[in-house]
Amino acid sequence: MSASISGPGTAGPSISQRLREATAVAHQRAEHAPFIDDLMSGRLDSGDYQRLAVQLYFVYEALEAVGDGLADDPVAGAVVDDKLRRLPRLGADLASFGIDPRSCAPLPTVARYVEAIEATRDDPARFVAHHYTRYLGDLSGGQVVAHRMREHYGVDASALSFYSFDGIEKLKRYKDAYRARLDALPLDAAATERLVEEAIAAFDHNQAVFGDLDGADAA
Repeated sequence: MSASISGPGTAGPSISQRLREATAVAHQRAEHAPFIDDLMSGRLDSGDYQRLAVQLYFVYEALEAVGDGLADDPVAGAVVDDKLRRLPRLGADLASFGIDPRSCAPLPTVARYVEAIEATRDDPARFVAHHYTRYLGDLSGGQVVAHRMREHYGVDASALSFYSFDGIEKLKRYKDAYRARLDALPLDAAATERLVEEAIAAFDHNQAVFGDLDGADAA
């Protein structure tokens, strides 16, 4: 039985379209945060990328732990995919820099971000929002990040395996299929609204993290 409900009737926008439109402003704010602008423009150094990677480790640790717990859920399980798993690669990248994330501490904004992800254990629709925000970003803009880190800071490709999806042959095809899975999620209108609101919040968490990193750099 199909249960994808994105609004009254069947003529409303799809879930993926609602997500794209609702998060456009928050996405743009996060994308143009000063820390990201400086990092992507070559005004920082590889150490700043490493600081970002350390903080992302805590985010993906939470995201993938919650995802593993929800893998059999009909909503979350529709998007959870081992091909997307990033934590082992991120750990290997950090090790290549001589960094053990276990010896580091999450920034306050990262701790709050992690708490928000962990709070979705009992609401798979909200978990999907965080999954969508992070992994679709890695499959899209993340590829640009990897290129800029090589170009501006000479980071070796072997230390950027986080952005390499060896198990996915065609990134665009995978992203299209991912959005199709979103559109087919068995969600009623209320759950869809929670998903969309949580996705906006996820982008806001990312912007807050970038602000924290910028402040730490200034200090």
